[in-house]
Amino acid sequence: MKAAELKTLTVEELNEKLKELKTELFNLRFQHAINQLDNPHKIAEVKKDIARVMTILQEKNA
Repeated sequence: MKAAELKTLTVEELNEKLKELKTELFNLRFQHAINQLDNPHKIAEVKKDIARVMTILQEKNA
């Protein structure tokens, strides 16, 4: 997911995307804890996506 793609979304869509990403992160951490996660790097990717969404939300709210 790129920042340019996120900037085209509305605040409501960004909030929904943030909620989805946080749920995905929870599920990935759970899978990692029970050793069922194939790609642990996916956790870092989702964290960065969350940070991107939060940054864009801050820009839109300012």
